[in-house]
Amino acid sequence: MSDTPTFLIVDDDETFTHVLSRALKRRGFEPLVANSAEQAGPLLSRQVPDYATLDLKMDGASGITLIPELIRLNPQIKILILTGYASISTAVEAIKLGAKDYLTKPADADEILAKLNHSEPDPNIDIAEKPMSVGRLEWEHIQKVLGEHDGNISATARALGMHRRTLQRKLVKRPVKE
Repeated sequence: MSDTPTFLIVDDDETFTHVLSRALKRRGFEPLVANSAEQAGPLLSRQVPDYATLDLKMDGASGITLIPELIRLNPQIKILILTGYASISTAVEAIKLGAKDYLTKPADADEILAKLNHSEPDPNIDIAEKPMSVGRLEWEHIQKVLGEHDGNISATARALGMHRRTLQRKLVKRPVKE
């Protein structure tokens, strides 16, 4: 049994996983890499991680689907959702499921470890000076309705009163930056 903490990285960006795993290894972790939620299963049957970063949006299942299994295997695990498709609704769901925090890409090993090891919430967090833009509000609303319909594009499009293809085009775009 090794005293080296294990760190699961689940992300479909192979370059990112390679760079992050090398950086974590230099910082004393034993990285485990999977390029999809489906690839993570066999890794978890061999080794239970102490830390994990999970990509939200990948081909196949979302990384968020792994949270309950990771917590079942190790109730003390520290999980970070890492994504380029951030939204308030997915952040809330990830936290409800047991993720420690949520970080938007791009992020490096130091930012990831800082988020995972930060133990206390910060009541003095900076509050935005301006309200969200209309584009960002639209993105957040679409993500909320999509979550309410368990990711079903057709049901979400009907609920939003828009054509399914229009919704698909909006979902392919990155969220509006603030």
